[in-house]
Amino acid sequence: MDITLSIRRQESYSRGELLLRSFFGVFYILIPHAIALLFVSLWGGILQFLTFWAVLFTGKYPRNWFDTQLGILNWNLRLNASLLNMADGYPAFGLSGEHPGIQLHIPYREDVPRYEALVRGLLGGLIILPHAIILVFRVYWVLFLNFLAWWAILFTGRFPENWFTWCEEQMRWGTRLNAYLLYMTEEYPPFTGRATA
Repeated sequence: MDITLSIRRQESYSRGELLLRSFFGVFYILIPHAIALLFVSLWGGILQFLTFWAVLFTGKYPRNWFDTQLGILNWNLRLNASLLNMADGYPAFGLSGEHPGIQLHIPYREDVPRYEALVRGLLGGLIILPHAIILVFRVYWVLFLNFLAWWAILFTGRFPENWFTWCEEQMRWGTRLNAYLLYMTEEYPPFTGRATA
């Protein structure tokens, strides 16, 4: 798999930031980012539609469209890591924003076979259905682990490693699936979130 996604587990987490995110995060993190991402994601949806036709007629993925989609994926990753208490610090706004502990790299592929556009554009919903079903159930487990991790961070300042790994793997799995649907990767995503898949 040509996607590299990693979220660094911190040695210790700020209890103050944890409490601030928990009680006020919806106002100063979720709402501003959600509003901005709504408009950016609408543009991403338009680009996905245009990419289908660009690939179908030219076999090429326009570089600036690819970079925009990568920026949207990165932004979502930063926001989710913050809301799941996996990363301290305020998640950066924008397509070019960064976080030192969060890395997502997808190599640019200019040439995309036309049949990929046809298969994913016409059958994408059916292709991803098995993944979607599994990921929905895993989300509930991630939320439960995150609830437990909240208490662990509050009392110890640490996010238990196994729980953190599970949450990171969920995010990696979902990102691989999105990248596949956006024609950014060639390989069908594996049914795992492990980095070595």
